[in-house]
Amino acid sequence: MESTFNRVAITGLGAVTPLGVGKDVLWEGLLGGRRGLSKLTKFDPTGLRNEKAGQVNDWQFDPAQFSLTQPPDEATQFLLVAAAEAVADAGLDDRLCPAGEAGPNVGAVLATNFGGSTSWESYIGGLLDDQPSPTTFDQFNFDKALAIVCATFAITGPCSQFSMACASGTAAIGYGAELIRSGQAEAVLVGGYDSLAPSILSGLSLLRTITDDDLYPFSANRSGTIFGEGSGVLVLENLEHARKRDVRCYCEVLGSWQNNNAYHLTAPDAGGAGMARVLQGALQTAELRPDELHHINAHGTGTEYHDVAETEAIKAVLGRAAYDITVVSIKGAISHLMGAAGAIEGIVTALSVLHQIVPPTTNYGEPDPACDLDYVTAGGRQQRIEYAASISAGIGGDNACVILGRTI
Repeated sequence: MESTFNRVAITGLGAVTPLGVGKDVLWEGLLGGRRGLSKLTKFDPTGLRNEKAGQVNDWQFDPAQFSLTQPPDEATQFLLVAAAEAVADAGLDDRLCPAGEAGPNVGAVLATNFGGSTSWESYIGGLLDDQPSPTTFDQFNFDKALAIVCATFAITGPCSQFSMACASGTAAIGYGAELIRSGQAEAVLVGGYDSLAPSILSGLSLLRTITDDDLYPFSANRSGTIFGEGSGVLVLENLEHARKRDVRCYCEVLGSWQNNNAYHLTAPDAGGAGMARVLQGALQTAELRPDELHHINAHGTGTEYHDVAETEAIKAVLGRAAYDITVVSIKGAISHLMGAAGAIEGIVTALSVLHQIVPPTTNYGEPDPACDLDYVTAGGRQQRIEYAASISAGIGGDNACVILGRTI
């Protein structure tokens, strides 16, 4: 019997980033070359490898807006605000169904590296003072944000929580799309979230993934990355269901793949073989030839070995066609947003496909002969984008990739 699969559209976007609150603030900031990196002020950065981070400044949260009696962990706050924007953007109400209609079968797939990190800091402080708090421990739990989101938006379908280091957000998009494609859900709220905390940056400083200078993606003078916080959320929806509602579709999720290098805790494998396999797998599930791809939103962390490995992976899969596409990293503008990174980069890729514009690789420095692709180093570039990829890689060897395409 011939199998039929549902097409998957992106109908809603929401973002909280170091550039501000909202997907439009993010997009306009990227196109305008703004940077959201600044000196940490939410806690004392003394002793860290770098005192700069991608901090969400002037943050305010009203728990009553989400029918909560008290504020949840800060990372969950970012997630809720981004989710509310995405749901409204998709033309859905806060119970995830059109007004006056029965709600579709809705699921949620969320991603985080560190869960409720500020609550963890509070809990550890309580332990040291012999006053551990069950409330702060509860807010730290990795499933807490998922429970709050499901209760807030009346999500009763399939739900999952991913923690696959910095590939988590992209993997969440891919898995959410599979739930729709296979008929397990009509719509899925997917996204990533994380917040900055002393213990997180202390550990990442010890791993020496953080630069002591600045973040220069794909540049000869790169020396490491800089981390930040925020959340990105997308509403994925069965395309037929979205068309019945007569709502805008940003683009479609055509394919995805996820794997692990099985190589090293922090270093990429030789030639970026794991990233090459994940890009190849995503293209195969999208039923695309490598030379049909027009754009890649790369992981582009600015670390010495990763940027070369990612460049080599792209060339290994695309061959000569690698020199005919645009490749960008947005981390120079907003920093590395950990569990939220892949979700935010998926949002930006969707906006690129919709608007046919590629944002620049902000803070690109000196050209590196080993990184020799078209990284769009100045201003937004108008170009044809029928198909685009978003690639993420994480500590521990996790890789994920999604392929997006224009809705026909």
